[in-house]
Amino acid sequence: MADRSRPARGATINAASNRFKLPLTEMDGDWLDVRVAIDGAPPPLQTIVTIETPRTIITRNTSPDVPFDRSINPYRGCEHGCIYCFARPTHAFLDLSPGLDFETRLFAKPDAPTLLRDELAKRGYVPAPIAFGTNTDAYQPIERDWRIMRACLELLSACNHPVTITTKSDRVVRDIDLLAPMAARQLASVMISITTLDPRTAMTMEPRAPSPAKRLAAIRALSAAGIPVHVSISPVIPGITDHEMETILEAAATAGADTASFIPVRLPWEVAPLFRAWLDTHFPDRAAKVMAIVQQLRGGRDNDPGFGSRMRGQGPWGDLFRTRFLIACRRLGLNLSRMELRSDLFRPPAGPQGELFNGA
Repeated sequence: MADRSRPARGATINAASNRFKLPLTEMDGDWLDVRVAIDGAPPPLQTIVTIETPRTIITRNTSPDVPFDRSINPYRGCEHGCIYCFARPTHAFLDLSPGLDFETRLFAKPDAPTLLRDELAKRGYVPAPIAFGTNTDAYQPIERDWRIMRACLELLSACNHPVTITTKSDRVVRDIDLLAPMAARQLASVMISITTLDPRTAMTMEPRAPSPAKRLAAIRALSAAGIPVHVSISPVIPGITDHEMETILEAAATAGADTASFIPVRLPWEVAPLFRAWLDTHFPDRAAKVMAIVQQLRGGRDNDPGFGSRMRGQGPWGDLFRTRFLIACRRLGLNLSRMELRSDLFRPPAGPQGELFNGA
């Protein structure tokens, strides 16, 4: 098990395991580390992409904590490397580590647009907003070459199907040509996640995600194009980023965000030891304090898995975060209204020959 920080990676540890001997079909040689490793640092890790061929692409859920019942993840794993990512444990299902493997051994689903077309064409399909980016970021760096998100969005646009997008990447502005007309038909909204405005903190906490300045620029570009933009300052990490809540909200509102939300940091399963190791490496002076407050927020544990409370936080710290958030939103005019996406405009794809896309 490695215990040294890797350049441009989030996790500091990795539990190697590969019982199933998954084939590694493609190396991503274009995405190289921008930062230069300091003397004596471990060499940068290259990203490996494996093709995944699922039988279906829409994931259904009945969780009372989320405002959608279906989602799509074009990729498994995420190169952004956010240390707090609650999706990290899903890599264990593949016999891979939720640590560095989650950031470096990615899975792409190039059949996603075809599978999506098949599901939308099923008799009796009832449309409702499809959420992208709820597990791993659909606009992470490998989307530049794979363009799976782009292809899915083209299909949804042609079918007048509503979509919501959550991302940390300014790459989403690439698709304004699709999103702006969809938003005009009340079919699209975008959530940009900004957890800190400090570039140094962001580089440590979310090492391969675009800088906070680029995310604010994405909010401005999306808003200027008439696309409803929501800012998420999730997670709020006590002792690391909580002091920035008001300044992040103000910067996002100034850039054009209409609505906002936050979630205190969650540390499910394997995320907790990864997060603790990250704290010990990068914030040893306050690691104990951070975890003490996290446990106060989570009922004395590293994580609270309960519906409702897991998204809100408990106790005085949870109440304090909510009060600060509500006061700031009122002052900035955020959350005055929410746009409801339309589902009544949906028309299914025409058939296997693709008449819908040929102008029929």
